[in-house]
Amino acid sequence: MATAIQKNSIKTLSNGNGIAHHSVSHHSMQSFNNYDMIPKTEYKPSEIKDESFTNSTKYDSIDIKEESTNDLLTEEHFETSQSEPEIDIVINNVVCSFSVRCHLNLREIALNGMNVEYRKENGMITMKLRRPYTTASIWSSGKVTCTGATSEEAAKQAARKFARCLQKLGFNVKFNNYRVVNVLGTCSMPFAIRINSFSERHREADYEPELHPGVTYKLQQPKATLKIFSTGSVTVTAPSVAEVQAAIEYIFPLVYEFRKERSKEEIEMLAKKKMKQEIYSETHLKLTGVQEEQEMNTDEENWGD
Repeated sequence: MATAIQKNSIKTLSNGNGIAHHSVSHHSMQSFNNYDMIPKTEYKPSEIKDESFTNSTKYDSIDIKEESTNDLLTEEHFETSQSEPEIDIVINNVVCSFSVRCHLNLREIALNGMNVEYRKENGMITMKLRRPYTTASIWSSGKVTCTGATSEEAAKQAARKFARCLQKLGFNVKFNNYRVVNVLGTCSMPFAIRINSFSERHREADYEPELHPGVTYKLQQPKATLKIFSTGSVTVTAPSVAEVQAAIEYIFPLVYEFRKERSKEEIEMLAKKKMKQEIYSETHLKLTGVQEEQEMNTDEENWGD
């Protein structure tokens, strides 16, 4: 309301003291001291204006205008939300790789490292981090691949943490040749898809129902591979998060032509899937909160010692 009042140049209400000081002269002040009253002729009730009433009507008109504009904005937003359905893209896995530029003794890492599993038959070691929740595969040549991150920033953070862990074990580690190898993203279209007719129309689509229930659609630009299912769910593998989004934006108008209404079984299945995802996210947040509190307590105890 303050900004509206300033824009309409409405003056603030006086508290009465200003009126008394401006209208009463020195002579009248003496008459107040001598308990004399102001003559009735000077009192003109017709000239007095009810400022509170006029200002209240102005406030009411401003409120009505603001409410009408808010209603119009909400109606426009509702219409646009109905005409343009939103699709949520979920990044499930980001795979990255880097090199430490030194030879690694896997047996020494297995004996002295934390959260380590030595797989001698594969000639590699797996190391895990809690936050971000990732797993690294480490070879003796110095090559490391990291999986399990849900964003490119988290993947790079995890890679640097793995390199720091190897450095603390006594190796001459240099963080080099970092790159994001692969990104896996999923989304759910707001409709079901007739994949038989879709695969017949497009040559790039490969549909073998005896081998896989979805249609494999490969894109050259952006470089991505999509798996399209009849329920409307789409999984995308691409070299980066930006290309995952570009691939979904590219495939949406092609799939929209072959949309169909979902059956009751598909709707129930999607509802159960959403419930599971919500429960998993809530439990994951609770667990991470408890772990952070425990780590904070251990840090305070260490500082106290």
